Amino acid sequence: MANSRFPVIEIFGPTIQGEGMVIGQKTMFVRTAGCDYQCSWCDSAFTWNGTGKADIRMLTAEEIEAQLRDIGGDTYSHVTISGGNPALLRQLNELIELLHSLGISVALETQGSIWQDWFLQIDELTLSPKPPSSGMTTDWDQLDLIVVNLAGQKRNFSLKVVVFDETDLQYAADVHERYKQVPFFLQAGNDDVHEQDSALLLNRLIERYKWLVDTVIASSELTNVRVLPQLHAWLWGNKRGK
Repeated sequence: MANSRFPVIEIFGPTIQGEGMVIGQKTMFVRTAGCDYQCSWCDSAFTWNGTGKADIRMLTAEEIEAQLRDIGGDTYSHVTISGGNPALLRQLNELIELLHSLGISVALETQGSIWQDWFLQIDELTLSPKPPSSGMTTDWDQLDLIVVNLAGQKRNFSLKVVVFDETDLQYAADVHERYKQVPFFLQAGNDDVHEQDSALLLNRLIERYKWLVDTVIASSELTNVRVLPQLHAWLWGNKRGK
């Protein structure tokens, strides 16, 4: 049995998935540290900016699974691997295969900047390229390669773009046009990841979601799309481990 170690910054759940193609799914979370991006509005910046360094544990797949079981008991059958960017971890197939052997489904989200062969083992893979407001630049050649590989193997995957403003919305329309046959999700972004008053944050998020819904409804470019809130932020605000 291989025994690679992975930088895990938190394991929690069960909770519900708040985003993308698996929104509402009851799941456990494994959050890995490290990212090749530094998005300006990242709600998990502690995974890469050094503030969460003390929380990082180098764990094997077996140790991760044991902690999932200790925390979640027998109340789950689905695990979401998030980050940071878990696509940085070349040997993550060790964890995916272990979870599958136990009858557990695995979801994962990545920005589509790195290809890993184990993408083909993920049950629900979300590609979330980052819009202009993030300050990051999309590598379209790499994203093209990932989409072609996944589509060619008929894997269950989708695209998701988080939207903060009109420029982001045009970027989303361009992504949708480029990959017309891929299920596409739009999500209203949380532009205040430091607000601790959940009620104030919820009102703000609802207004942003209404704006996105109204704008998409009027759009002739964004037709076959699904418009989502960040459900976890609606329920628990900016609290970690939810």
